[in-house]
Amino acid sequence: MSLSTSEKLNVELRGHTALVTIDNAGANTWDRESLPALKDLVEKLNDDRNIYALVLTGAGEKFFSAGADLKLFADGDPDNARAMAVYFGEAFETLADFRGVSIAAINGFAMGGGLEAAMACDIRIAEEQAQMALPEARVGLLPCAGGTQRLSWLVGEGWAKRMILCGERIDATTAERIGLVEEVVGKGEALDKALALAEQVGQQSPTSVTFCKGLVHTGRNTVIAAGLEGERDLFVDLFSTEDQREGVNAFLEKRKPEWKNS
Repeated sequence: MSLSTSEKLNVELRGHTALVTIDNAGANTWDRESLPALKDLVEKLNDDRNIYALVLTGAGEKFFSAGADLKLFADGDPDNARAMAVYFGEAFETLADFRGVSIAAINGFAMGGGLEAAMACDIRIAEEQAQMALPEARVGLLPCAGGTQRLSWLVGEGWAKRMILCGERIDATTAERIGLVEEVVGKGEALDKALALAEQVGQQSPTSVTFCKGLVHTGRNTVIAAGLEGERDLFVDLFSTEDQREGVNAFLEKRKPEWKNS
């Protein structure tokens, strides 16, 4: 029996490491199926005392993950928005709280919720061609799965504002320079590097690792808890605006949005 409840998440156990591949045809987007499946999977891995590390990567050569499937938000339904915000929050917060060490092997574009998934991991390894962004404001939305909280914690307020408020997309070299990723490797090399780091984790006491990780997260989790809840609330509030519907539909129709500021 597969550990994953969704075919959009492939799982392979390699010794003490769980290799999880986001495999949603097209751009490895997250949806109503894959997000609950990720939460369920991480909970199962937490219960498996033989698993010490988790490596997350994307299928194919172009995308780690492009984030949410924006077609889900085209109708402007706030109830649907609330449900999706909860799915994202529960999935990525469960990933962030994984008992062992989680490593993102960023093998391509990590956009929106894709970058938020990577930021929920403990360590990020990016391939040289990877690009990263939180472009939600370009389509009348906001990062609702930890983006506003974890990005500023990792790179500082200034760079977080450049990426979120100015819509700036960054390359792997810049991401390493500002502290968003820990290492840049050649094309096709991120997974091997991530798996090698996972092997290093396996040489540590798993109990010590769990305790140390909890202590490292203590201050951060205290600070960002309210912010994570606020992201979801304000994300839903956007669905009462004209700009949300205009932004999403302009993107889907491949045209420039006409903002109403209302």
